[in-house]
Amino acid sequence: MRSPRRCSRNGCPRQAVATLTYVYNESTAVVGPLAAFAEPHTYDLCEPHARSLTAPRGWDVVRHEGEFEPPPPTTDDLVALAEAVREAARPAPRPPEPDQKHDNPHQTGRRGHLRVIPPNH
Repeated sequence: MRSPRRCSRNGCPRQAVATLTYVYNESTAVVGPLAAFAEPHTYDLCEPHARSLTAPRGWDVVRHEGEFEPPPPTTDDLVALAEAVREAARPAPRPPEPDQKHDNPHQTGRRGHLRVIPPNH
């Protein structure tokens, strides 16, 4: 299931409500409402971090003046939730029967991404 976007600041567990974008050629940091999609080179921020952001000396900060609202749930969130519930309700696969396991102890087989190769006799 997809979880809500979290603040990009290290150790901050809060939900993101704003997006920070740096405009390097204008030495400007822009803090606006949360972007619809996470983009490379942007940072999601919670409200306290969005309000308290400072920029390096010589840089300007352009900050959204309205309220930062958490994003509403999307149909993608509802679909992801429904899929997670369906997957959790599926019965677990049955283990192989004991007779099938030990028919040939030197049988070649696969386990995940590894392949078992019998020793040469």
